[in-house]
Amino acid sequence: MTREQRWHRLRADLLCLALASVAVLLGLVGAPGAAAPDRHTAMRGEWIATVQNMDWPTRPGLPVAQQQAEYRRLLDQAVEHRLNAVFVQVRPNADAFWPSRYEPWSRLLTGTQGRDPGYDPMRFLVDEAHRRGLRFHAWFNPYRIGVSDPAELVPDHPAREHPEWTFRYGGKLYYDPGVPAARRFVEDAIMDAVHRYDVDGVHLDDFFYPYPAGGEQLPDQETFRRYGTGFRTIEDWRRHNTDLLVSELDGRVHAARPGARFGISPFGIWRNATSDPAGSNTRGMESYSAIYADTRKWVRQGWVDYIAPQLYWQIGHPVADYAALVPWWSDTVAGSDVDLYIGQAAYKVGGQGWTDPGELSAHLSLNRRHPGVDGDIFFRATSLTTNAAEAMRRVVAEHYADSSR
Repeated sequence: MTREQRWHRLRADLLCLALASVAVLLGLVGAPGAAAPDRHTAMRGEWIATVQNMDWPTRPGLPVAQQQAEYRRLLDQAVEHRLNAVFVQVRPNADAFWPSRYEPWSRLLTGTQGRDPGYDPMRFLVDEAHRRGLRFHAWFNPYRIGVSDPAELVPDHPAREHPEWTFRYGGKLYYDPGVPAARRFVEDAIMDAVHRYDVDGVHLDDFFYPYPAGGEQLPDQETFRRYGTGFRTIEDWRRHNTDLLVSELDGRVHAARPGARFGISPFGIWRNATSDPAGSNTRGMESYSAIYADTRKWVRQGWVDYIAPQLYWQIGHPVADYAALVPWWSDTVAGSDVDLYIGQAAYKVGGQGWTDPGELSAHLSLNRRHPGVDGDIFFRATSLTTNAAEAMRRVVAEHYADSSR
């Protein structure tokens, strides 16, 4: 983008802000986000996934009017389900759903990375949510680039300009969390949206270091030799790198938007009790050792306003029992200022052992017995009107019957 283009964009942004302020003062519209519920209201949220066009838009290259109609329909369905927040994925693959100063337009919008969709999707996404009294949490994936070959990226993509920031693992390209310049860039790319849009929250998913790919070793030994001085093991250093991303973003988000909330939806198991006496009575993969995410530490340090573990298992699951994990997480946030929202696997209903449409409702009933639980987020939006439609009707009837959000 040329200096002249940046100047014109800045003038347009300032003009929009001035017009919006005048409208608020004249009482023509409500203040952005004014109808959104208080932060102490129990969370009733849903994730709207854009990666692979899962929820929105349903395919790349749709006309703008159709894209917008699809999103409005998702929000209207969220209101019908008496939800009060949406978590919308706006940076799925080191790309952007807004005119980013750092990264190209997402190909998920137009089918071509870097192509301007002809409007500002992020502003539209936020405004439409607020018009319905829904909180808007901007969901960012930190390090995933999502392609196997850098040549698939636009020529001026930062990952092509700085190959030393990246590594390939499991056939895909990622920013290396151990490279300080790469971590800082990721933070800057996220903060570009935080500074420019009236978001109620900033949300990270569970993709820090990539999930294990068979027996493949992470190719960051050279990065460790360069930046890992003082760390006993490469594993400790990796967890430190993830800690830095979380703690630094926490400070930057609150400096930019004191009223916004910063939170993360990690994999649901921190550590098993067989690995650490402080762990949960489970036998599954651990975020601590598999993706180098010390989620319990983040809560104890107060680096997040909320934690939303993905408890994507049934009550009675032999490896990761939902009924064992909820009390563990409730105990983990006890005595802290961190809210606990439970990530619910609506996408599994009807398959993968989730044959009982009452399972989701049973989860919320169990949650009520644990005062540390402050609400739920459902993955994902489309599931609530397709495979999990009956399950969600039961959730609404049995738990969300009141009209308050």
